[in-house]
Amino acid sequence: MSAPPPLLNLIVVRSADLDRAERFYRALGLHFERHRHGTGPEHLAAQPHAGGYVFEIYPASAKAGSTTGVRIGFSMDAVDVYLDQLVEAGGTIVQAPVDSEWGRRAVVADPDGHRVELVTPPDCGGEVSG
Repeated sequence: MSAPPPLLNLIVVRSADLDRAERFYRALGLHFERHRHGTGPEHLAAQPHAGGYVFEIYPASAKAGSTTGVRIGFSMDAVDVYLDQLVEAGGTIVQAPVDSEWGRRAVVADPDGHRVELVTPPDCGGEVSG
């Protein structure tokens, strides 16, 4: 008998400015609470979503190292709807929306430089050229 594969339950990135990061990710519809565990730093925690994971943003520090090499991905109903909101919230479009075999896809850099991939899968009504 084999065990089921593990499920992702936590994603942690670091930001130079928690308020700025919160504005950006709120534009995607994430809702954060501020937390502190023991003597650790105050950080942001988005409550679990349907996927069951918690998304946290901790303050950047010289000791902790950068997380900007991490690529984050979100699946959504309409990629194009979010782009203007993300740019207004401090994001930069890295790749404008394009249709592909995976659906409608765009890449945005958050204010700290994390690459955030947005995709509308073909089965969500996104128009995909074939």
